[in-house]
Amino acid sequence: MCARSHGKDIYYIPGGKREPGESDEAALVREIEEELAVILKPDTLAFACEFSAQADGKPQGVNVNLRCYTGDADGTPVASAEIAELRWLDSRHLAEVSPVSRLLFQWLAAQGLIH
Repeated sequence: MCARSHGKDIYYIPGGKREPGESDEAALVREIEEELAVILKPDTLAFACEFSAQADGKPQGVNVNLRCYTGDADGTPVASAEIAELRWLDSRHLAEVSPVSRLLFQWLAAQGLIH
């Protein structure tokens, strides 16, 4: 599932930045609850992959790092106020997603996890 912010055309993978002293897993649980109103089950989270690419809308050379996890969740995703739209996308939609999301989609397709 991808999200699009108000006033933007490009979709991104929901998540966010760690707060000082926060683990990746704690940040992921917090951000997904804030953005999607879904509760991740921390004991099911497992690191899957990591990518780095040019940050969308930022000066050349500013990269974003994406650390990806698998896990189980409770709830139905609902867009928070900061999100204009939620949408299921796959590797057929590479032109619609951020550069780092493209890398993730290509990896997921190579693993046979998405189209």
